[in-house]
Amino acid sequence: MTRHALARLLALALSGGLLAGAYVSELVFGLYPCEMCWWQRWPHFAALGLAALAFAAPLPRFWTGLSGLAILVSGLIGGFHAGVEYGWWEGITGCAVIDPNANVLDPGAAPLIRCDVAPWSLFGVSLAGFNFLFSCLGAIAILALTVGRQERARR
Repeated sequence: MTRHALARLLALALSGGLLAGAYVSELVFGLYPCEMCWWQRWPHFAALGLAALAFAAPLPRFWTGLSGLAILVSGLIGGFHAGVEYGWWEGITGCAVIDPNANVLDPGAAPLIRCDVAPWSLFGVSLAGFNFLFSCLGAIAILALTVGRQERARR
């Protein structure tokens, strides 16, 4: 497998896997996304489309590189969001979303999904923190594989 083929597969698998994990945490475990969580998902949606283009369109390295950049953007947003959750800096004011299962007719019963509170963590790392780690490391790998020298054909 060539470096570029590996980069394309990594871009597709990384964004697909992180989005699948986000939806499983939401739909199975009830961890509904705040506004900043959604901000992290949008670049992964774009990365999926760009990675798919890399398999079919001309200039596959270009599309793979753009996919890697989109993944990096998601990771950087995740890093900012994790910093807000850990209290390292202040987040965007008004960053909260009403729980989709809440009775919106009863304002007292409509809990908000806050951006500055991590609903889940593992070893002290929140979901936003994991997105930062996986997305940034994955994007660096994708970009390194994409811009690196192509292997010469063996004779």
